[in-house]
Amino acid sequence: MKNALVTLILPQLDGLIARFEELKRRHKYLDWSDIDLDEAQQFLSAGVSAIHRAAGPNSSFAAQAEKAIEQHPTQWAPGAIPHIGGILKALRHAVDSGYLVSVQELFHAAVFADFLEMAEHLISEGYKDPAAVLIGGVLERHLRELCDKNGISSTFKDSKGVSRPKKAEAMNTELAGSNIYSKLDQKSVTAWLDLRNKAAHGRYNEYTQQQVKLLLQSVRDFLARHPA
Repeated sequence: MKNALVTLILPQLDGLIARFEELKRRHKYLDWSDIDLDEAQQFLSAGVSAIHRAAGPNSSFAAQAEKAIEQHPTQWAPGAIPHIGGILKALRHAVDSGYLVSVQELFHAAVFADFLEMAEHLISEGYKDPAAVLIGGVLERHLRELCDKNGISSTFKDSKGVSRPKKAEAMNTELAGSNIYSKLDQKSVTAWLDLRNKAAHGRYNEYTQQQVKLLLQSVRDFLARHPA
C-alpha cells in the first residue's frame, strides 16, 4: 500500500512543492500580491487537487486546504499560496512515512488480497469463470468501501422507502463524479464489471482466460492506487 502511494503520489507532490519554492523565491510582499493572479490560481487548483487525491476529500489535509482557499477569495488568492505549500509539504512527509495507511485500509487490503490470490489459483487451474466472479465481487466491495470512506452513500431508498445497496455501476459513476478517481478509471471499472456480469450470467464464451488474467492484474492495480 505504501509503495503504491510513494510511486504514484510522491512525484506529483514533489513537482508541486518545487513549484511552490520557485514562487516563494520570487515573491516580495507579505500577502504575496505580487504573484500573478492566474499563476497563483493554477498552483492552488493543482495543489488542492493533489491533496484530495493523496489524502481524500474528507481528510484533515483537505479541510485545511479548503479553509485556506475560503479565507483568500478571488483577488486575494495569492495569499493562500504559503498555506497550500505548507500543507503539501506536511502531506508529503505523511505519505513518505506511511502515516496515510490506516489500520482499516490495511485490513481491507489483506482481506481483498486473500480473495484475489484465490482467484489467481482458480485461473491457474483453468477455472476462469468462477475467478471472474470472485474478482468482480472484490471490485464491487471495494467500490462500496470507497464510497463509505469518502462520504458517498452506498445505499438508496426504493419506492417504498426501504434502504437498498446501490448497484456497482451507480457507485462507479458517483465516485468518478466526485473526483475520487479519474474518468479513465471509471471507464475501466465499467468494463471490468461487464466482464464480471458475463461470468455471473453464464455468458462464458464472451471472454477469454487471458482477459480474466488481465482483469486480475487491473483490479489489483486499482485497489493499490485507490485504497479504502
